[in-house]
Amino acid sequence: MTVLAQEIITSAEVGRMLSNREVSRFKPAEIREAIQTLVTEGKDALAIALGDAGLSLYPDSEDILAITGLLALMRQEWTLAVELIENLKSIQGDSTPPFTYVMLVRALRCNLEPVRALEVVNEGLKKYPDQIELSAESLILQDFSTSAVVKETTAH
Repeated sequence: MTVLAQEIITSAEVGRMLSNREVSRFKPAEIREAIQTLVTEGKDALAIALGDAGLSLYPDSEDILAITGLLALMRQEWTLAVELIENLKSIQGDSTPPFTYVMLVRALRCNLEPVRALEVVNEGLKKYPDQIELSAESLILQDFSTSAVVKETTAH
């Protein structure tokens, strides 16, 4: 267990949370690791609180944006997930890895934004044409768009 995760758990056991000042002693990667540990331990509320503190301290950190984006996906907070992962993708720029594309596509799809999701999946497939998860998302979205067009045509 990470030092930060242990401090968070110990503080919570006595009814207090670490302040942002106390959390600021830790680097973004350490905060991400602590959040992962807390989720693994089933302490989701503490992980979310630590994610919020991490975002307030390091709003442009790839580590923090990635883990809080995953937390938002886990909680099915689609709009927040889209916002966080779009920020992550913007910071990563040309070096955006496939996983960021996949997370963003899923968040957009769940947020009922299939057109934007298809745009992102196509962008990701241009960079990573053999990426299996992006290809699968592309098929799902193409199938969705085909069935939506068929429903629209038959409705008229």
